[in-house]
Amino acid sequence: MRYLAMVAAVTLSACVGKPAINDEKLSNAQFDLEEFFDGRTLATGQFQDVFGTVRRRFDVVVTGTWDGQTLKLVEDFQYADGTTEQRIWRLQKTGPIVADQTWRGTADGVLGEAVGVESGDTFNWKYRIDLPVPDGTLRVNFDDWMWKTSETRVLNRAYMRKYGVDIGEVIITFDKAKR
Repeated sequence: MRYLAMVAAVTLSACVGKPAINDEKLSNAQFDLEEFFDGRTLATGQFQDVFGTVRRRFDVVVTGTWDGQTLKLVEDFQYADGTTEQRIWRLQKTGPIVADQTWRGTADGVLGEAVGVESGDTFNWKYRIDLPVPDGTLRVNFDDWMWKTSETRVLNRAYMRKYGVDIGEVIITFDKAKR
């Protein structure tokens, strides 16, 4: 019975639509990654599995510095279970594709380079990472989407896959700290 439920969930998850970088923009806002994340940003989020069960909640303090070439993001995670984690991203602009801006980046645990495209109010970021989990690490692929919803807020929804199968998603709200 459990096997049947798993097959049904995998089949249904394959039918779920995902965003595309050329989707219609809902605002005229421009999401400039280096501008939004320069300074201190506070975030809260959660991971839920493919069945919709919330498995982890967390808060994050992101400290960003932009030196004109590299955007360094220091992410300090505080999980609801009391554990902590720090991830440090180093992102670089790689140039425009027509009107869109491209990025690449690295962080501990990321296999190879992450690649991203910024278009209007949207940023899409794809990478493979070894995530620390309570009983070890989990190697997953992220299809990470961010939308600038106001001058001080970004909504993030990241789809996680393992072996080509959806296993869950992360939802985060980033709020720009007042200077």
